[in-house]
Amino acid sequence: MSEITLYGIKNCDNVKKSRKWLDKNSVEYAYHDFRLDGIEKSLIEEFLKNIEVRLLINKRSTSWKKLPDKEKTIRTKSELVGLLLKNPTIIKRPIIKSKNIYFIGYDEEKFKLLK
Repeated sequence: MSEITLYGIKNCDNVKKSRKWLDKNSVEYAYHDFRLDGIEKSLIEEFLKNIEVRLLINKRSTSWKKLPDKEKTIRTKSELVGLLLKNPTIIKRPIIKSKNIYFIGYDEEKFKLLK
């Protein structure tokens, strides 16, 4: 099993670019597609423990913009976990986990640390 996991959805441009970069640079990784492989409460809790909420939620995404204002008003961690379980496409992509380090978004400079 790879020490690196890339999380995202296959039709996301930043996920495509990230996978292409990792493949081109011979970085071995496991791929977890939120739509195909699903997302568990424990994974969301892991993300929340290690990634700031402002970095984790993509407020520029179409999925976020389509949410009713009532759902965007998150008061508790439990509400946030529920929102992300129900709407995994509002999670900023990709998330790359290497050991206990998390990279959010496409960033070749950070990716070089994976080699």
